[in-house]
Amino acid sequence: MIKNIHLNRDIAQLILLQRIELLSPFLKRVRKILGRYFFTNFASKYFISPKLIGTKYLAFMLSEYSLLSKNLNFDNKNILSIGGGMCGLELIINSKSKDCFFSIIEKNYISKKITYGWDNQNKEAYNNLKLLEFFLINNGMNKKSFKIYDYDYDYNFDQIPEKKFDFIISLYSLDYHYDFNLYLDYFKKILNKDTRLIFDTIRPDYFKTMFQNIEIIDSMQSTVHKSKRVICSNFIL
Repeated sequence: MIKNIHLNRDIAQLILLQRIELLSPFLKRVRKILGRYFFTNFASKYFISPKLIGTKYLAFMLSEYSLLSKNLNFDNKNILSIGGGMCGLELIINSKSKDCFFSIIEKNYISKKITYGWDNQNKEAYNNLKLLEFFLINNGMNKKSFKIYDYDYDYNFDQIPEKKFDFIISLYSLDYHYDFNLYLDYFKKILNKDTRLIFDTIRPDYFKTMFQNIEIIDSMQSTVHKSKRVICSNFIL
């Protein structure tokens, strides 16, 4: 069981940009007074405590894992992670489950100004894939247990895996910040009737036309989008 995580200042900054809910009251005021550009490029790196962010991030990820593990068994599974940020959830799943393999699709740059709006083209990003790999290995994940794919290079040139996955996890990303349909053609290649897709959406009824089974496992009323966390299976398109 992971009791703490190790991260440097650069990784702490990325985590903060990816998980804005970890902002301290002080940084919220800085962001409001001095603007999002200054916050993204300076305050989010130099006005932070990496240790405190690590503690808060681990607690957040453990909470996410607790919810999912009530509904899913991750042992011996092939898992696709889309937009998982620094992949703290995947790190915890790996530490608690046997023989998982993670395919991770992420972007590899930091937007100049953090916005978190709805992004039909998936152009916003707050990550560094070299730091992501370092973070996972430095916190105990075997390099043989995962592979990272750059969305802007691997996805567009058909390098991402087309095998069948047991689970696809995309929390606060797929259909939360960008449209589910960006991945629709890809999903048609990799989903089978037993694949379970876990994501957050404000429109669960919309997916009844795509999946025979939809289960709402949580309601996120405290988030900006007031989304539902769903588990979908048996893809019918």
